[in-house]
Amino acid sequence: MDDGSGPATTSAERLKAFTDAVVAIAMTLLILPLMESVTDAGAEGGGVVAWFGEHAEQLMSFALSFALIATFWLANHRVFARVERTSPALLWLTIGWMFTIVWLPVPTAMLGSMDTDDAQKLVYIGSLVLTSVMSLAIRWYLLRHPALHSVAELRLRRGILADVITTGLFLVALALSILVPAIGYWALLLLVLVSPVHTLLWRALGRGGRRSST
Repeated sequence: MDDGSGPATTSAERLKAFTDAVVAIAMTLLILPLMESVTDAGAEGGGVVAWFGEHAEQLMSFALSFALIATFWLANHRVFARVERTSPALLWLTIGWMFTIVWLPVPTAMLGSMDTDDAQKLVYIGSLVLTSVMSLAIRWYLLRHPALHSVAELRLRRGILADVITTGLFLVALALSILVPAIGYWALLLLVLVSPVHTLLWRALGRGGRRSST
């Protein structure tokens, strides 16, 4: 196992600040299509109630993506709060994670302005799958390079399990949204199962580990 203490490692503070700034910009970009629609409605003499009615789907997609990005950032923030050093590999993994975050406003805009079809679902939910996979990759890398951080191994392993479950539920949601069109993006409600499934699997894995060690 590489301890990550080689000369290529640097302080993680600049990476943390950069990540926070990128996420903040991505979350801000989510609102731009709505701002443009307000301007258009004003120019056409539309009213507030009519605007809300015409853009209900767009408002829901904005709220959904805002909540998802916030959730992804909170998980990333909790991990990196105890990361003191970064390596080139960790840097590029984090840049990959940021790429998926910055991309999300694009499929979000598609949700409110284009007809819903399988391609749209694949792009939107597929983007969420990629973000979850990148989060998993970052945690796995940190688990293999303990000299870069002071995160407890148990906490990383629990986080890895949560990322695996989240990725799996995103994939199930994608399949359901395509196979059962009436469900659509409501399939993403499966994410409420992350915590109970994580608890059940962690307990099961814990019992299995204890049995195998005796």
